Amino acid sequence: MHSDVADRRSVAISALQHYLFCPRQCALIHLEQVWQENFLTAHGRQLHERVDSGAPESRKGVRFERGVTVNAPKLGLHGQLDLLEHQTASRTYLPVEYKRGKPKATNVDKVQLCAQALCLEEMMATQVEVGALWYWQTRKRLEVEIDAALRTQTLALLEQIQNLFRQGRTPQPEYGKHCKACSLYELCQPKLMQGDRSSDYVSAMFNLDEK
Repeated sequence: MHSDVADRRSVAISALQHYLFCPRQCALIHLEQVWQENFLTAHGRQLHERVDSGAPESRKGVRFERGVTVNAPKLGLHGQLDLLEHQTASRTYLPVEYKRGKPKATNVDKVQLCAQALCLEEMMATQVEVGALWYWQTRKRLEVEIDAALRTQTLALLEQIQNLFRQGRTPQPEYGKHCKACSLYELCQPKLMQGDRSSDYVSAMFNLDEK
């Protein structure tokens, strides 16, 4: 018999942000492998490509590594860091995530950063206490404490996504203002799908046949 770890599908760090934005979007991208760009996603991709393409360098006792691949099999997480700062004297690590917009009212960006820290901790057998978010729109860097509350939120979210992947079913749409910013809007058709009750009709028909 396989262990839970062996049976668990590894989750891409980006899936956490997709799930917080919309569970259906997360399933379409990571289960059904559907993707379509709009202006926002294209701009974000170009920003990350510029950041990730930089060569490693060292300045004043800090090693800067770009486009770092991370993998944490025990947690079931994998992904890529935009930038990893390694304080060589203290042997501490600080992940930096680049975002195209500005700081958000929710923890959506902080959760992604925390997931990166958790991967580093499993890989390097270390403790990551702080990360950073750099926002293109404001040109500001925001340091984020990887505290107990953020870790709990991130791990709970990871468990929800792993359950979604285990079930293998794409959730029905819940139309809202966020849909207008989604690059998958035309493929998802949230208004049309939300009004489609055909699945309920089929289920009811089969239930009647069983009686």
